[in-house]
Amino acid sequence: MSVQVLTLLGSTGSIGVSTLDVVARHPERFRIFALAGHTQTARLAEQCAVHRPRYAVVAGESEAAELRRLIAQQNSTTEVLHGAQALCDVAAAPEVTGVMAAIVGAAGLAPTLAAAAAGKTVFLANKETLVMSGRLFMDTARQNHARILPVDSEHNAVYQVLPRDFNGDLDTHGIDSIVLTASGGPFLDTDLRDFDHITPAQAVKHPNWSMGQKISVDSATMMNKGLELIEAHWLFHCPPERLEAVIHPQSVIHSMVRYRDGSVLAQMGVPDMRTPIAYCLGLSERIASGAAKLDFATLGALTFRQPDFQRFPCLKLAYDAMHAGGFAPCVLNAANEAAVAAFLRGQIRFSDIARSVEHALAHIPAGEPDSIDALVAADTQTRRLTEAFISSRLICFNTQDRT
Repeated sequence: MSVQVLTLLGSTGSIGVSTLDVVARHPERFRIFALAGHTQTARLAEQCAVHRPRYAVVAGESEAAELRRLIAQQNSTTEVLHGAQALCDVAAAPEVTGVMAAIVGAAGLAPTLAAAAAGKTVFLANKETLVMSGRLFMDTARQNHARILPVDSEHNAVYQVLPRDFNGDLDTHGIDSIVLTASGGPFLDTDLRDFDHITPAQAVKHPNWSMGQKISVDSATMMNKGLELIEAHWLFHCPPERLEAVIHPQSVIHSMVRYRDGSVLAQMGVPDMRTPIAYCLGLSERIASGAAKLDFATLGALTFRQPDFQRFPCLKLAYDAMHAGGFAPCVLNAANEAAVAAFLRGQIRFSDIARSVEHALAHIPAGEPDSIDALVAADTQTRRLTEAFISSRLICFNTQDRT
């Protein structure tokens, strides 16, 4: 059994922490080459003490200085790097066999693309990479023989129930459609009249999953499911009209594949990201993840409902962007990131997130994204446009708060 040499992009986030938990259960299988933790120097130092990576990467010089100080106290040999280029370097290093791409948002695009260009096995947990650069990323992976394994629980579930010889042709394998499940988030039954008064603290309390703030808000708006639909479109070569989303509040069935003969194959399990992580890391063998067993005796009912676009306008906007193609998914993602950040700062209302994204989608650049520079330019332009729109909303927001 050969040892996998791993770089973890986003090691201090929830996916990174879960990955290291799985890795620690199988020390004979894995060696950590690099950990990247942005600004969480204390947690990153703790991870370095346990896993002894060759490199640790943080955002800037001040974080690097702090991390070096902490690592020196451990008498560790880990070398500290910083900046965007360092992320790309540790993702593409010759020693590395696999890269866990778990940096949240557009910041994960460049190093994930670098891993694909270097022909690595990419454990893809950064959905924004495919949302922003779907065709470019998949072409890069194919041309450089990179292996893309989906870590998101929904896409991992689909991957598990597809035929082992799936070649991207749905019809050849008798596949009718792909169904992604969604929990519906914390506001599934909240009165729509209360949406303007939802607070960031309420929005980040997901009923089933333990996630970071941004993805928790995305789950509450169902933008997360919209981004996942776009990701599935590229991962599984699935036309938008053959992609479905269904609300399943219990988060036990993680996704399904409908077959032509009427069969529906589903992957089930407790809501624990260590399951899809272990599945990807262990292929083609199933390894222990540490996740609890699904107890059918205490499970109770599994329920489903169709998503309501009035309640979840962000999901409709994502469908629209997927159908539009071109730069539209990149614009969708950038506007959403800017709007969610503003909401978490308390600058706009929960319902303003969708309004901000809708405004941005009315200003999509023409043409097709054929380079990372074009995508970065569109991302930057959209963020500026969205921030200007948000600034105009602030006048109304603050005035109404005083009345």
